[in-house]
Amino acid sequence: MYQDLIKQRKGDFDAVFERARGEVASIRTGRANSAMVEDIQFEYMGSRIRIKELATIMTPEPRMITIQPWDKAAIPLIEKAVRDHGPGLSPSSDSNGVRVNIPPLMEERRKEMLKVLNQKIEEARIKSRQVREDILKKVQAEVKAKTAREDDFRKAKDELQKIMDDFNKKLDELAKKKEMELMG
Repeated sequence: MYQDLIKQRKGDFDAVFERARGEVASIRTGRANSAMVEDIQFEYMGSRIRIKELATIMTPEPRMITIQPWDKAAIPLIEKAVRDHGPGLSPSSDSNGVRVNIPPLMEERRKEMLKVLNQKIEEARIKSRQVREDILKKVQAEVKAKTAREDDFRKAKDELQKIMDDFNKKLDELAKKKEMELMG
């Protein structure tokens, strides 16, 4: 009974982790990474579109990202979107595309990025705990309705704790890897 519920919601844990991985990947480390710009949205032909949907994004050098749109008319739009996206990104364009030079991070900025990293990881932990609590509430309701036994609730709690332990271990590894990139 509870196993089915856990199987149904297992994808929610995976979705939380994938979202966290994406958010962590977009944190600037001083090294070029296509994730820094690929999800930046801009207005193109009357609709909001992400850069990765309209261009090839490459990192030819450790501190440079190149964006080559398939439609050359989008070059100024992409350049403006990257410039407006956030501080620290300084795009320049030519007839082939947009180049984004990544300046090295200063110590103060590294510490800010570490705080952002820890915040993103904590948000993922909170979301995963919400999924766990939701499952436990449903199992508890089944116990109260006498469609499940008290023993099922304890087993569900134990199984969910194992899932949470694995989830937190994956988050810790993700955070540690990103922290090494930030401080390295």
